[in-house]
Amino acid sequence: MHLDAVHLLLVAVAALIAGAVNAVAGGGTLVSFPALLLLGFPALTANVTNTIGMFPGYAGGSVAYRTELRVQRDRIRFLAPISIVGAVVGAILLTRTSNHVFAAVVPWLILLACALLLLQPVFTARISQSRPAEQQHRSPVLVVAQFLGGVYGAFFGAGLGVMLLAVLGLFIRDDLQRINALKGMLSLIINVVAAVYFAFFGPVSWIAVLVMVPTSAVGGFIGVSLARRLHPVVLRTVVVVFGVAFALHQLL
Repeated sequence: MHLDAVHLLLVAVAALIAGAVNAVAGGGTLVSFPALLLLGFPALTANVTNTIGMFPGYAGGSVAYRTELRVQRDRIRFLAPISIVGAVVGAILLTRTSNHVFAAVVPWLILLACALLLLQPVFTARISQSRPAEQQHRSPVLVVAQFLGGVYGAFFGAGLGVMLLAVLGLFIRDDLQRINALKGMLSLIINVVAAVYFAFFGPVSWIAVLVMVPTSAVGGFIGVSLARRLHPVVLRTVVVVFGVAFALHQLL
């Protein structure tokens, strides 16, 4: 797909907004991915390009949480390989899926991501009660859930952070900040695996990626300052409304 100056500007604006949304409330993919579709990208190209282009936000979050991650090395060592295997499976499934089939399931995936984003406050409230840490990360059910999270994260990704936060919060008794840090690290691992796989085997629009990577990073910095002024519920509601409207538009 040929991108002129106007298209590139719109890609940059979408990535900037998505980066800021991720920093404030999460769900930035529900802005950037539909924007790429509206600009005329095929669904598969939009998805893999978005995965690589929005990568900086995950890396920045893990750097910010390095103190909380330092005390969870055992959890990371156990759950990281499971996440990697799931991400490889999800990336392979995506690249083996035809553009027509993927485009057909996109509205349902977006609606699922919107539901996860709406439920985020519920998950956070249940986890936010400070509790003594317990080593429950080796539960077989958590292993399966984390694997499926890796598959979903590489296949689509929107709402992945909320999904992992809910799963980890159900099985690991610890305070919210540590669980949030672990969720961010596992999300980063899943996205790195998916991005590397797509870079070699996916239909990536590299010109769009070159625009999205710096602008999504700038959006993340802007989002940090916005987070101090704008209530996350307001932004989350706007993103969900946009996502649902786009999904209904695609269905109809």
